[in-house]
Amino acid sequence: MTLAVGGGLIVAGAVVALVHAAMSSVQDSIALPPRSEAPYSEPYEGDPYEEEPYEEDPYAEEPGATEPDARKDVTITACTRDPQIGWQSAKVKVVNGSSTTASYTIMMEFLDEDGAKVAEGGAGVVDLEPGGSAVKKAQGLGEVPPGTTCRISDVWRTPSD
Repeated sequence: MTLAVGGGLIVAGAVVALVHAAMSSVQDSIALPPRSEAPYSEPYEGDPYEEEPYEEDPYAEEPGATEPDARKDVTITACTRDPQIGWQSAKVKVVNGSSTTASYTIMMEFLDEDGAKVAEGGAGVVDLEPGGSAVKKAQGLGEVPPGTTCRISDVWRTPSD
């Protein structure tokens, strides 16, 4: 019996020594690198990510462009409130007034009787030929009060290539 207890203590001691050695080597491998010897520098005065302002709008149309304003290509033909769920929608007619096939993104605002925006919606037309027309529904999201009106807030026309 004494031999069994003594052997158990020797095995336990060996396990403790083995675990201690393993932990010591793991600790050395995850230790932080030595502190840098680089000299200290003062913080930047300005924002290093600040861009210089453009002198001209890089997205503006070239001077003398004959394309009509895309907003003129879109008209509201109906503005209705669904009586069941109270959501507003607008029917819009798009006539491509440009000289190339184009896609349109139309954003709508839905305004209450006081002129405050109560919902937004949108519609899109893809690959409309020059002079071609399309009618789309711009569905608003969310319930609005009776008497809500529709207004075009933005129109983007993108040439289709």
